[in-house]
Amino acid sequence: TFIMFRYYWYGSKILYSAINSPKSIIFTAILNKDVILNFKEFGFAERLMEGIDASGYEEATPVQEQVIPLIMDGKDVIASAQTGTGKTAAFLLPLINKIITDPHEDHTNNALVIVPTRELAIQIAQHMEGLSYFTSVSSIAVYGGGYGNAFVKEKKALSHGADVVICTPGKMMAHIKMGYVKLGGLKYLVLDEADRMLDMGFYDDIKKIIEALPKNRQTLMFSATMPPKMRDLARQNLNNP
Repeated sequence: TFIMFRYYWYGSKILYSAINSPKSIIFTAILNKDVILNFKEFGFAERLMEGIDASGYEEATPVQEQVIPLIMDGKDVIASAQTGTGKTAAFLLPLINKIITDPHEDHTNNALVIVPTRELAIQIAQHMEGLSYFTSVSSIAVYGGGYGNAFVKEKKALSHGADVVICTPGKMMAHIKMGYVKLGGLKYLVLDEADRMLDMGFYDDIKKIIEALPKNRQTLMFSATMPPKMRDLARQNLNNP
């Protein structure tokens, strides 16, 4: 499913439009800022709801409202959404819920979230920690430029298995080349700010990482823009997006 979100402010309301393909259905909706879209309606596990409440989440944004049900249903998704639309929670919440409720292998890395920068990896890891606080879901942020003992910590987590790995492409490739990263049971792949990663020259690293993953997985791609190279990457790696 391909969804493109554009937001327009009109008084006290948010007007957003979304383009949903392959049927290219264009639909719009007007959300009143005063109306709270209850997160309980998504059917999240109680332990996750505790983390949502503790994190201060009160209303779902349009991208969350549209994307979360698709991810919960196991569909591959491409979403064009800019920073500030709530896209991080749009993929973290259903991923955490799936890891809590669906069977998955122990001692393997279950979800891989690839991002362009160290700063974004840290930011998403912080979101992850807050939302998953009341669950047993484990996570690790893997990025360059850390302290000397960071590599040892990353190696231990990647070789024993973490539920969610948030990483930059170059650092993850460095670990994969050493042969100890357990990816055989991986079920979820997220490419966040994918257009930025391509602009920064990570196309080859991303392709190599994807080649090391199981074919039978759910893939989610988030990007502010959809240039031709992005669409090619999606066509090659997503199943009926």
